[in-house]
Amino acid sequence: MRKTGCALFCSVLAVSFNSSFAQTASDNASAAAGCALCSTFLLIPIALVVLDIALLVWVARDAKARGMDSAVLWMLLVFFTSFIGLIIYILSRPQGNVIPCPNCGNKRLQASVRCPHCGIGS
Repeated sequence: MRKTGCALFCSVLAVSFNSSFAQTASDNASAAAGCALCSTFLLIPIALVVLDIALLVWVARDAKARGMDSAVLWMLLVFFTSFIGLIIYILSRPQGNVIPCPNCGNKRLQASVRCPHCGIGS
């Protein structure tokens, strides 16, 4: 019986993880389990990329709301170092409450004199 490339690749992975699994399964069941294993290996990196993009969006919005000029640099740090960069960002960002600006409605630090979005003082 001919196996597809994905099933063959995943069967090799299954054998390397658990040789008894590949020995006791039939060819059809092994191919089906191999494809399920392959989809698991594809979903994990996709989920990590989606989580990383969500972190980038949050860092950009938070840095802008706190009036930081280096939001792009912080985004690059979080992109390349993921959670370690996020921890560094959280520890080094300006601390304080973020409230809506009465003039434009965007979020800004409560202690800031001017809104980073509209430039008008509170």
